[in-house]
Amino acid sequence: MYVFYCSLSGAAAMGPSKGRLLLLTVGPTILIVLSSYQWDRIREERGTTITHLVSFVLETNIRVRLITAERLHRRQELRKQLLRNTCDREEFAEGKRSLEDMSDKQLENLIVDDKHGIIYCYIPKVACTNWKKVFLVLKQGQPYQDPMSIPSENVHHKINFALLNGFPRPEIKVSSYDGAKLKHYTKFLYVRDPFVRLISAYRDKFQKENEYFYHLYGRDILRTYANQADPPETAHEAFASGIHVSFYNFIQYLLDPQTVSPFEPHWRQMDSLCHPCIIQYDFIGHQETLQEDAEQLLKMLMLEDHIRFPPSYENVTSRDSVSDWMGTVPLDERRKLYKLYEEDFRLFGYRKPSELLDG
Repeated sequence: MYVFYCSLSGAAAMGPSKGRLLLLTVGPTILIVLSSYQWDRIREERGTTITHLVSFVLETNIRVRLITAERLHRRQELRKQLLRNTCDREEFAEGKRSLEDMSDKQLENLIVDDKHGIIYCYIPKVACTNWKKVFLVLKQGQPYQDPMSIPSENVHHKINFALLNGFPRPEIKVSSYDGAKLKHYTKFLYVRDPFVRLISAYRDKFQKENEYFYHLYGRDILRTYANQADPPETAHEAFASGIHVSFYNFIQYLLDPQTVSPFEPHWRQMDSLCHPCIIQYDFIGHQETLQEDAEQLLKMLMLEDHIRFPPSYENVTSRDSVSDWMGTVPLDERRKLYKLYEEDFRLFGYRKPSELLDG
């Protein structure tokens, strides 16, 4: 909170000009504007007037902050309640498993910080690079460095993190055991509009010259869906020749019954990555309210004075662009794509994009 003020002597020196303004600002939300004339009148009154004015502004600012905190808390409770209600519905409950039924592979996206008692389920293309940077900073201990100083390539090596599937089962599951991490730790995840996340994954892995994804997926997609009998051997050669996987080719690949399930994590369903109907998360962040949610979560973890969450990327895929991307996909296949990701839409409160699905 910052207070900017002019002294009384400074105000007097300004004279009675009505064109000049004096500003008293408290915090980012409260702004009081006083003309020189008004300031002179206040100066003539009791010396306690300024104190009362400042007290009023401070109290108002505190009330605004409390209202904001209550709004964020209410939004978080609504997200969790929606998730619980959706998980309890018959069509979801029928396929509901228990933790005992899950393999270690299914728990590989949960990062554990024992020191701070935190478990984070990371979902690719949902701010996971920046949250992994925060976890690396926490791991290194105080004094905490700026997460922005961590090279992005460092966060993609699983060896740098303690994963939940690396612990003995009694330490993992919710039980009376005092060390059961899923019972005692604060668990959180971040989600995103499923179609926007899908577009972001395509842009990142196929619109860029990515040799790894080109070899694993790109060449086969070109061969199967783009009438390229003999695609270039490398992504570099393909891009130089103007050959690339189109967004529609990518969707064709996802909808093909022959495509191996589960999907690659960058386009795998969020439900399949984090199992929110089995693991009861304490905080659900949304990419669409990323910074606000990050501040709230850091306060919840009592880290707000130590860690500053990195700012969002400028080139982030927006929800406004979905209709343009989906416009390249025929209606019938858009409907099938929605069915493929419908659980993610419903579990996390994302609106069904009827404008893309109605004929």
